[in-house]
Amino acid sequence: MTSTPTRTAALRPSAPDRPGVPAAGTLVRRAAAALSFRNIGAVYVWLVIVVLFSVWAPETFPTITTVKQVLNGNAVAGLVALSVVPPLAARVFDLSVAYTMSLTSVLTAYFLVSAGLGPLGAVALAMAAALLVGVVNGIVVVVLRVDSFIATLATGALIQSLITMVTDDSSITGVRLLAEPFASIAQLDAGGITLPVLYLLLSAGAIWFLLEHTATGRRLYATGFNADAARLQGVRTDRLRFLTLVSSALLSGFAGIVFASSVGSGSPTAGSPYLLSAYAAAFVGATQLRAGRFNAWGTVLAVLLLGTGITGLGLATSAPWAASLFTGSVLIVALVLTGGRIALPAVLRRRKAPPHAGPEAPAERPAVPTPSEENRG
Repeated sequence: MTSTPTRTAALRPSAPDRPGVPAAGTLVRRAAAALSFRNIGAVYVWLVIVVLFSVWAPETFPTITTVKQVLNGNAVAGLVALSVVPPLAARVFDLSVAYTMSLTSVLTAYFLVSAGLGPLGAVALAMAAALLVGVVNGIVVVVLRVDSFIATLATGALIQSLITMVTDDSSITGVRLLAEPFASIAQLDAGGITLPVLYLLLSAGAIWFLLEHTATGRRLYATGFNADAARLQGVRTDRLRFLTLVSSALLSGFAGIVFASSVGSGSPTAGSPYLLSAYAAAFVGATQLRAGRFNAWGTVLAVLLLGTGITGLGLATSAPWAASLFTGSVLIVALVLTGGRIALPAVLRRRKAPPHAGPEAPAERPAVPTPSEENRG
């Protein structure tokens, strides 16, 4: 009796068995983590704000005009907020960004109106002044080892004295500030969206690529997390901190030029209202997308969240003090919620005590693995 050989069909491996193809469960977990409140909590807060003002001011808020107003009105604030992200990633504070913004705003207007220079020369000299501020900050903080918080605050005071000397605390205005091509730096638009919005997106994209996709970005984060350990691994932490201060001054200086172009004047206090909002947006942004890390897109998200609320309050004709109240409330709530400090009440989070434990027995805490256990894991 002859047996008929069976032919084994060559089956293609299923998706989980194919190399490089994640399982369906893995994809679901990744999607759930990406959409979790802890990861993008500001997005959900933003949506709540949009719904709230759409109900409060249904005739004026839920319109395309409001969207354009939020984008155009917060582009400069976004540039200033992005300017502090690289220094913060390296654990450096630059409190001179607001003063640098005022300086370039004033110098650009001064060179255009009083010195009679062309737009290109005025912008180049203003950016050179911003570069000088960044170099001075770098020398004081990195070379002279002065704490960055105190050093940049002192530098800002020196910049403000220079601004007062040049302007006598008066705005510089003139027809040349409103003329082309300088006015087009900020006032040129496409479909109602002005150029500063494009500057904001390009700056955020550049910082995102630097921090997330380059070795320099990884070294910046390493410097911020543990400078001593990074230095022992061969990272030139001093050079990185120096460069972040220079880049911060350049970007905030550019924001000052954009501001002067948008309002048609050089204001000695142009940057003052942006300092607190810049750091607030940067810290709220650090709780989004890349929790625990200062990042570009999280900062942009925080700027737009705050801008949406302030614009909505303006359209709802609320009291003038409501904008400050809203900003402070949203910052506190966003930081607390997205930081994971508010979850279930403690009585619900507490594990059930074992039967032999008395009513005063503390809740069981998870064990912290020792270094040897972590290595074995």
